[in-house]
This record gives sequence, structure tokens and C-alpha cells, in this order.
Amino acid sequence: MSPPSQEITYIEFINQYLGQNQVTMITISEDKQNEMFKFRAQIETVDGKRVHLVLPQVENFLYKIDIAQREMGKSPQEFVPLKYASDAEQGSNKQLNWLIGGAFLLLLFQLYRSIHGKGGPKATGGSSGSSSKGSSFGKGGMGDMFSMGKSNAQEFGTDKKIKVRFKHVAGMEQAKTEVMEFVDFLKKPEKYKKLGAKIPRGALLVGPPGTGKTMLAKAVAGEASVPFFSISGSDFVEMFVGVGASRVRDLFKKAKEKSPSIIFIDEIDAVAKKRHGKFGGNDERDNTLNQLLVEMDGFSTKEEVIILAATNRSDILDSALMRPGRFDRQVEVTLPNIDERQAIYRVHLKKIKLNAEKTRKEYAKKLSTLTPGFSGADISNVVNEAAIIAARNNLTSVGVTQFEEATDRVIGGIEKKNLMTSEERKRVAYHEAGHAVVGWFLEHSDPLLKVTIIPRSKGALGFAQ
Repeated sequence: MSPPSQEITYIEFINQYLGQNQVTMITISEDKQNEMFKFRAQIETVDGKRVHLVLPQVENFLYKIDIAQREMGKSPQEFVPLKYASDAEQGSNKQLNWLIGGAFLLLLFQLYRSIHGKGGPKATGGSSGSSSKGSSFGKGGMGDMFSMGKSNAQEFGTDKKIKVRFKHVAGMEQAKTEVMEFVDFLKKPEKYKKLGAKIPRGALLVGPPGTGKTMLAKAVAGEASVPFFSISGSDFVEMFVGVGASRVRDLFKKAKEKSPSIIFIDEIDAVAKKRHGKFGGNDERDNTLNQLLVEMDGFSTKEEVIILAATNRSDILDSALMRPGRFDRQVEVTLPNIDERQAIYRVHLKKIKLNAEKTRKEYAKKLSTLTPGFSGADISNVVNEAAIIAARNNLTSVGVTQFEEATDRVIGGIEKKNLMTSEERKRVAYHEAGHAVVGWFLEHSDPLLKVTIIPRSKGALGFAQ
């Protein structure tokens, strides 16, 4: 196989090749793969090296090399031979391109048949004497080979036991109260049915990132001791038409087979955004959403399958998904208040070797006051960062100083060592003092805890907390 051609610049072509009499032939051809430089000049050299130029236009190039060769003292009869590539040469690989295109179309055709349950000849009943070997066309076609139409939801509660319980979910008392009814229904459905009550089909957990929506859903399944199917909304999204809808059908089929069960769809906004009109929509995502709506409400409503979903963008969800009968309830999972932060700290501090200067309860109380507006994930990060700082300094336990440093790092990033002039520090101090004064006198703002003018890696030259 001949080595690939190397692209060179016009200056290199003049100085290293044409000026050194290294060029034996120039072939001009059309470059259909490049929208800006539509032509290519293939250079044949004396030593057999393959190089080329990309050209926006041919006429200017021909004029320049004509002038260059005249300046070299060559007569027109001594000019480097130049030719244009014929259509036959450019189209020598057309037959191969047709074969590749045909194979790709065949692949798409088999994929379409597999998604819609028409695998091939054996799927509709082939000869009884045929063996099962090589029966990729008999079991859903190439879809079974790639398993593209199968949902990749993680299943818990059968082989994998869920160990999360409500006692492990610190804070979120209001949210836990709302979802406990689902647990009670899954454990004692007769109590509701004899009164004619219907359990809500699903609940949408809405809240900022890191507030524990996924953990709350796992706790529901753990308390109810039922199979739990967990999947992300982005897992339904595919470039191939029909794959998302097929995965939705497969997910609900598995859940119904093992009912009572719970389906949890994390980041559902990836697949359930508001549908648009005829123009500007996404047909594949809309098909997936339509299938999800049918499965959630549809004709079969007797199966004891509860759908929980989480999002931090409920404002962009399709209204058909939010109506009663699908997601009957919206459970607000908000940022924890000071008492809930204290409870979350007590859970995370159990794994940390603390300094004996305070008890774990005292640490939790102090840290909860230092971190207003922090989510559960932020709190977990603060505790972990404090342990890392203590290990970096070769300490045997974690104390208040390490927790304060970890809090500053989570808020503003790593402390920067670059030096500021006294004038810059003074300007930053005035700025942060303004934040501090306003925060101090506003009635309903968080209490002022700290003002610093130490620059941090997240771009802040200082901050008032």
C-alpha cells in the first residue's frame, strides 16, 4: 500500500520542490470532500514522494507557478508538465462506494425490521428442520446481535438487594412523608383497593442537583422490598429511529412481569422535553416520549407498577406527562435547612476519624451553620475534602480547621498563590466589604459568616459567605 499523501503549503512547494527542480508532474483534481478548498494539486517528485496542495481556485495557482518558473529562467517548453485528472480516474472507486452504500442500506433495513419485531424469515416460522445456528435473523435480526432495542436498566431487588432505607436518607422529611404512601400501597394494596382508592401512578421528584432524589427513590424500593428498575433518561436517546420507543416498551414489559415493582427514570428531562410543532422538533425523541406516555397511562392500568422520575428542570417537561394519571404528584426535594444539614453531617461524619476536641454532634451542629445553601452532595464533598486535607498534612484526625479549609475549597476552589499589589487588595476589600454590609443589614438573608480577599481558582478574588 502506497504511503498517504502529505499536505504542504504553497511556500513549501515553491522553496523545497519547484525551486529545487524536484517536481516531475502536477495533477489538478477536484476535491469534493472539502467545501472551502475545492481543488487539489497532486505533486509527483523525483524521489517518488507524494505531496499535495489544497487550492480554493485553480486559475490563481496556475498563474503563480507560471510566473515562478519564468523567474527561474525556464522556457515554456521546460515547464513542469501539468494535467487535469479525468472523471474516469476520479470515479475509479465508484463501484466500491456503491457496494459500501448498499451494505449500509441493508444494515438499516435489518435494524428497522428487528426493532419492529420482524427479524427475518425464521421469525415468521421457517422450516422446522433448520438448526438454531446462525439464526441471528430468526431472533429479531441484527437487533439481537447489538441488543439496541433492549433497555439497559439496572435491576435491583432480585439478585442485587437494595440496602437503602428511609433511615439512611437524612433530611428531606417532607419528601419522605409524601413518598411513604407508595411504600404502604406496595406492601398492603388491599387496604386501598377495598375502599375503591387508586394509588398514584407515579411521582416526579423535583429539586436542585445533589439534593438526594435518586437516593430517595432507592429508599422507596428498599422499604417496599420490590424490584427496582433504574435507568437514565439519556439511555433512551439514540440516533436510530425507533430504538428509544423499543427500549421504553422493553423496560415496562420487564417491570410488569415482576410487578409489583418500581421504575425510576433519572434526568427524565433528557427524553421528555416539551414537544414543538411541525418544524424544529425531534421526531425520534417525540416517538420515545409518545411511547412513554402510552405505557404510563395506556389501556393496561391494572399492573402494580409505580414510576418515579427525577429532574431539576420541571419547567421544560411536556404537559402531557405532568397530568394526573401519569405523574399524579410532584415531590419537591429542596435544599436542606440547618436542622437537615446537621442530620446529613451526622451521617457522613460516621466514616471520618474526628478530632477529640468536639463530639460528632457538636461538629455537625457547627458545620451546618458554616454551610448555608449546601446540598447533600456538597456536604459529602466537604467532609471528604476535610479528610483529604488532614491526610495531606499527615494528621491523625480531622478537626475544625480542616473542615473550614474544605468549605472554602468547595465554595471558591483551591487557594491561588499569585501575589496581588496593595492597590488590588484594597479594591477587592472594598468590594467584599460591600457584600458584607448589604448581607448584614438585609433582614431575610443568610447570616454573614466570613469575608476573605484570598483569591481562589474558581475566578473569585475573594468572597463574603
